[in-house]
Parts: sequence; C-alpha cells; structure tokens
Amino acid sequence: MRHNQTPPSVFRFRFYLKLCFAGILAAWLAPLAGAQGTASQGKEVNVRLGIDNFETMSAGPLRNKRVGLITNQTGVDSRGRRTIDILIKKEGIKLVAIFSPEHGIEGRADAAVGNSTDQETRLPIYSLYGENRRPTDAQLKGINVLMFDVQDAGTRFYTYITTMAYCMEEAAKHGITFVVLDRPNPLGGDVIEGPMLDRERTSFVGYFPMPVRYGMTMGELAQMFNGENHIGADLHIIKLANWKRSMTYEQTGLKWIPPSPNLRTLNAVFLYPGVELLQAGGVSVGRGTDAPFEVIGAPWIQGAELAAEMNRRAVPGVKFQMTTFTPDDGVYKGEHCQGLAMTVVDQAGLDPVRLGLEFAEALSRLYPKQFQVEKINELLGSQATMERLKREEAPARIVESWQEDIGHFRRFRQRYLLYF
Repeated sequence: MRHNQTPPSVFRFRFYLKLCFAGILAAWLAPLAGAQGTASQGKEVNVRLGIDNFETMSAGPLRNKRVGLITNQTGVDSRGRRTIDILIKKEGIKLVAIFSPEHGIEGRADAAVGNSTDQETRLPIYSLYGENRRPTDAQLKGINVLMFDVQDAGTRFYTYITTMAYCMEEAAKHGITFVVLDRPNPLGGDVIEGPMLDRERTSFVGYFPMPVRYGMTMGELAQMFNGENHIGADLHIIKLANWKRSMTYEQTGLKWIPPSPNLRTLNAVFLYPGVELLQAGGVSVGRGTDAPFEVIGAPWIQGAELAAEMNRRAVPGVKFQMTTFTPDDGVYKGEHCQGLAMTVVDQAGLDPVRLGLEFAEALSRLYPKQFQVEKINELLGSQATMERLKREEAPARIVESWQEDIGHFRRFRQRYLLYF
C-alpha cells in the first residue's frame, strides 16, 4: 500500500477552488468584452492597448498572485511606459519573473540569447530563445499567472507566435492562469494571404496550420490555439479598445516600435511575409543594410536584368528600382550585391506572398544555378505550392489555388475573433 497519498477530498477541494478562481477572473474581465469602442467620425483614432486597459483595472482576482511576464522592448503602454514597470507598481500583484522571446528583452540580438537580469527591477529575465524555447519547471515554480505582452508582425513564421503557444502549453501543464495583453495586428485583421501550412511541417517557425498572413491579433490566435490544439489553458484576453479589423498599424495612432532588429519600418513589415521567403534560397534580403526587407540582392544578380523582369510582371502595390549594396551582416556579408529596392505604394493592393513567389519564379528563370527555389519552402510550408512553382506556373494562378483553403480558414477562425 502506498502511503502519503493526497485524499480524494483534497483533490475535489482544489478542483473547486480552481473553478471558483476561473469564474471570478471571467467576471472581472467581463467589462472588457465591450471595450472595443468606436471612434468618432472624422476624428483621429486612438487605439487603447491591452496594457492600457489593464492599468485602469483593479487587481481583482489577481490580487496576491505571483506573476511572470513574457515581453520585450515592444511591451509598453501607449505612453511608452514599460509593462514591466507598470506591473511592478501594480497594487495587489507581485511581478516575480520576466521571460523574453527571440531577439532578447531589448529586441536587438540576432542570435541565441542567455538569461540575464532587468537593470531597473533586478528581476530575473529568462530567455526563451537560448537553451530553452519554453519556460522550465524551475522557472515557473511559485508563479500563479503568466502574462504575455509582445507586439507581433502578423506573419505565420514570426516566432513570437510559437513562443506564446509554448508558454500557454506550459501554463496549462502547471495549472497557471494565462493572460494576453492584446495588441493590433500591424497588417490589419481583414486580409488573409498565402498557402496553408502543411500539417506535417509544424515547427518553431510554423506552430499551427494557417496561411502566411492570417489577419488575427495575438489574443485571437491564443484563443484559436487553445481551442484547436486542446491546450486547456485557463486563458484570458485583455482586449484592445477602438481597434477595427480594417485598420493597419498606421491607422491606430500608436507609435511603431520595431519588434526585431530588421523590422524597422511599416514598409518592411508589409514586405516581410514574401521577401523573407527568399533568403533560404540564397538571396540577401537586406539584413546588414539600412533597409532590411526593402531590398534584395546577390553578387550573381544583374540588377538591370532583374528590374526589367520584375517591372514586366507588374506586381500590384509595389514599385521596383535597381540598387546596389554591401551588407555588413547576414547572407553575402561584405560582398557587393546588385538587386532591387522596393517601395510599397498601395498597402491594400499588395499581396506580399505573391510578391515573394514572383521573385522566386523570376530568380529561378534567370539564375537557375544560383537560386535554390526548393529551400524557400522552409518558411512557405506548402509542398503543393512548391510543386506548382517548380512547374513554372504563373504566381497569379498559384495565388488562385489558395482561395478555397483561405475561404475555409476565414470561416473557421470566425469563432475565435474578438473584434469586428
């Protein structure tokens, strides 16, 4: 006979307490269900972030809870105050640990990051892009609530999505409440583009089968992951106010803070879902230059030749101009490259994933020995699309082949949307 077992009555009591806490927390968050609000016609829109709304709330059911915060340099309120500092001063809760995603707490690193200490609060910062990609049992010991406040890029292979999902999985495993402080999708919430990720290709750069550009906020994604992957997290979203699905980041009234070293401008953010695909094929996408994701090139590209080819294709929403550059980092570091600079002239008309395919098809035709087209599938994540591209189908026709899956995803995601 085993000794020192927990009596069944104690298990029932713990389960009852957990249900009570979940109910109290849901009631505490209920006023935010209608917090989306509306903007006065003709006036500048000022979107309120999840952290803005959290600042005005009492500690409520989080009172006396020990909190771990997943964040980086983008974790600030609309006045620029760090979420870390807001939580450390929040009456009734105790911030005890910080977790940082890829690129580190300051968003400057382009390599693995180690653990460190926050200079202002002296709290430990545990890296989720170093030895571990998810919080460890030891790091979560004593934590009652995990909060997530990180700005995303609106693209499936941007790793902050997976970091959030991994943290949700660990929260569920340890019985920890998970709270997302929501932020806008910088690409907007209406447009969905790109092929569905093949289910067998899920990875750290593709957590869930969905299109490249999915048009959801992190809070909405968290709900979808929790429901569809049966994570079972005690999940709560602190919503945005005054954000509509049709908005891009420029329309929010919020200052853009680069979420990583190379997404410096909103022009780059809109190009990123397609341009980033090309690097795996052997092309510089501007890392190590003043305009990452706004230029592409290689030592073997003839700039005038590629410019003529891309202009002939008349890709909607973007203009091309021949350029030269010598990157000081990344692919072809220190080598003179010829290529193209890109300017987004119509965000609404731009399909960045089609742009990536147009480039891939053009580079394959012009430089078949140098450009390794199959390798772009590391991020594209669709073997059917890759086969079409290898057969030299027109990218516009390939885009058409995605529409049935996109329509299905649009209907499927509806149950998880928080904003309209």
